Amino acid sequence: PQSFTVCRSNKSPWVCLTCSSVHCGRYVNGHAKKHYEDAQIPMTNHKKTEKQEKVQHTVCMDCSSYSTYCYRCDDFVVNDTKLGLVQKVREHLQNLENSAFTSDRHRKRKLLENSSLNSKLLKVNGSTTALCATGLRNLGNTCFMNAILQSLSNIQQFCCYFKELPAVELRNGKTAGRRTYHTRSQGDNNVSLVEEFRKTLCALWQGSQTAFSPESLFYVVWKIMPNFRGYQQQDAHEFMRYLLDHLHLELQGGFNGVSRSVILQENSNLAASNKCCINGASTVVTAIFGGILQNEVNCLICGTESRKFDPFLDLSLDIPSQFRNKRSKNQESGPMCTLRDCLRSFTDLEELDETELYMCHKCKKKQKSTKKFWIQKLPKVLCLHLKRFHWTAYLRNKVDTYVEFPLRGLDMKCYLLEPENSGPESCLYDLVAVVVHHGSGVGSGHYTAYAAHEGRWFHFNDSTVTLTDEETVGKAKAYILFYVERQARPGADKL
Repeated sequence: PQSFTVCRSNKSPWVCLTCSSVHCGRYVNGHAKKHYEDAQIPMTNHKKTEKQEKVQHTVCMDCSSYSTYCYRCDDFVVNDTKLGLVQKVREHLQNLENSAFTSDRHRKRKLLENSSLNSKLLKVNGSTTALCATGLRNLGNTCFMNAILQSLSNIQQFCCYFKELPAVELRNGKTAGRRTYHTRSQGDNNVSLVEEFRKTLCALWQGSQTAFSPESLFYVVWKIMPNFRGYQQQDAHEFMRYLLDHLHLELQGGFNGVSRSVILQENSNLAASNKCCINGASTVVTAIFGGILQNEVNCLICGTESRKFDPFLDLSLDIPSQFRNKRSKNQESGPMCTLRDCLRSFTDLEELDETELYMCHKCKKKQKSTKKFWIQKLPKVLCLHLKRFHWTAYLRNKVDTYVEFPLRGLDMKCYLLEPENSGPESCLYDLVAVVVHHGSGVGSGHYTAYAAHEGRWFHFNDSTVTLTDEETVGKAKAYILFYVERQARPGADKL
């Protein structure tokens, strides 16, 4: 392929649908784009007319995902020619891949016997170690999605549930078993967020040498979450909430003729003591992320107390105002902001301002009041969102304050409504993933994620995955933190 002669890269090959030449694609060194740009310059020594030359070489196909991209439109396209020529190229590539797969099966089996050949190798502290993590390609400002997907993929209980679900075959016998690609004729009825989420999770941690393209998942996201259409930067926390909410809703439907709630009930670890239901029946989403808050409001005039319970999937914490000018960990002026400061600010008693007057049923009018949150039930995975983006009169500012957070042993007992009912280890949480926003604005910048996998920390930066250490993770300016409940095993040594 020509991509090898230009930059010697075999990552993300894109084939020109006009001349069949192969170059590296948008996510590598951009030689496919250069091929398109070169084709726009009229070649005087060529026999064809200038008009014919100028319209050539605008559409490429990604040989990995079979998606088509038009450089003139600067966008992925889903329509085909009248003769279905794009579909024929897809089928030809699929046949080539299938034949290559069968011939390579024996060779791969031999490679599996030698783990050093089957893994990416990195040198850490002088010793060689295997790296089996897989990156996610950026489809055009989709780092917000990639950071969340990599974080969720390292929450073992949550990830394993989806990976163990039976596959849904969305296509008929003729194309069954082939990878999904989308055309307009398929319509909206075939999209399944759960299925594409499952496929994406299965593609990660497989030791693949090339990054996985989550294009099929992103296509479904566009279909069912209109807010995320387009290629502009989006808020990672907002995406996470939409993703979890839609997974939760879809999981309440049928699954290959079996109710998903039945599948959940069969998993005793998830079903046990799960009382948190959001929008209907319990699913793996609420079983893992679901907790319950008690919202306590007291009227300052007559003393009437009002309590209500609110289910939550994550807690959004303000960074207290006194810390908002402190940008780095080593800045000397004043005390350092800690995660405990943010949690205390969230749960402490506060007087509601004039815009939030409480309608007291005893006084029969809106009165000044105080509000306090207690946690009535802690989740298995505690997701904490630090509110770094705040609206001012005209724009949305970012709070760039460093917030110190523990990597292990976050104790949530003091925020519980009934701490006496909890065991000594049941309120301790260990960090499993962190999403970081780099840059100044919510509509710009870049998202990456740190996540722990089998005792090692990795940094996920779209298609690039690198091994890192706890010290580097601890210095990150966290945006979203994922903590996993520490499991107290009977008879085991306490951590």
